[in-house]
Amino acid sequence: MAEMKTKKTEQSVEAFLNTVSDEQKRKDSFVILDMMQKAAGEAKMWGESIVGCGNMRLKYESTGKEVDWFPIGFSPRKQALTLYLRLGGDHSPELLTKLGKFTTGKGCLYIKKLADVDVEVLKQLIDSTLKYTESTKAD
Repeated sequence: MAEMKTKKTEQSVEAFLNTVSDEQKRKDSFVILDMMQKAAGEAKMWGESIVGCGNMRLKYESTGKEVDWFPIGFSPRKQALTLYLRLGGDHSPELLTKLGKFTTGKGCLYIKKLADVDVEVLKQLIDSTLKYTESTKAD
């Protein structure tokens, strides 16, 4: 089985975010960084372009393989700010209806800029993700 390519690194999160060329996306990234660190602790770089907060063991149901991962994270991609949130649990669908302008993918929430969403609702989604992740941990 292939080894996971995206791993935690010692690269500086702040240095990485300062390389984001779009000024608004860079500013928004620092706001998201602050929100996530307040919720889950110190951020670390995962690979070359993902900022992750917290630590968990992720188990793939299809293979049973377990890897170190982060419960919440984001990446300032060219097309959008990509937030890695395990959207689940009781509150996520309700919160998403209040969030604002976004799209979703498998395990991702995409927003163009923070001004497009309700930041307080985003904070609640981050908290909801952490609670959901904690409640689904294997014993």
